[in-house]
Amino acid sequence: MTEGRQQLRDWWAKLVAWLRGPQRAETVRKAKAALRDLRDSDTGRRAEEALRDLRDGEAGRKAKAALRDLRDSDAARRAEEALRDLRDGEAGRKAKAALRDLRDSDAARRAREALRDLREGEAGRRGRTAVRDLRDGGQRPEGN
Repeated sequence: MTEGRQQLRDWWAKLVAWLRGPQRAETVRKAKAALRDLRDSDTGRRAEEALRDLRDGEAGRKAKAALRDLRDSDAARRAEEALRDLRDGEAGRKAKAALRDLRDSDAARRAREALRDLREGEAGRRGRTAVRDLRDGGQRPEGN
């Protein structure tokens, strides 16, 4: 694995730990330090240079011009009109009504109840405990 990928994985692991961890202040500090280290590393500088060269170079200018031409083209205008017609037309109204009927149906109500039971029930509690145990490296506090 290259140095850049390894640094990115380390940074990502620290970010995920921060999002899931209970000690956010310390984790925020560590995540910021990891990001600063990545940014200050040789790999980070090379990546920033490559992005800057791509953005400011001839290829970047050509890509921007191509996107601008595509956005301003007759085909883009026709596609926008077709989407607007679909959204505002009879087919769009029927699709919206079908989605509304589905959302208000008995099947949707039962699915919402099943998700709520899973989230709030014993199976959901066991799942959260298993995820917490995995996150903490399988180490459980003394007495549990």
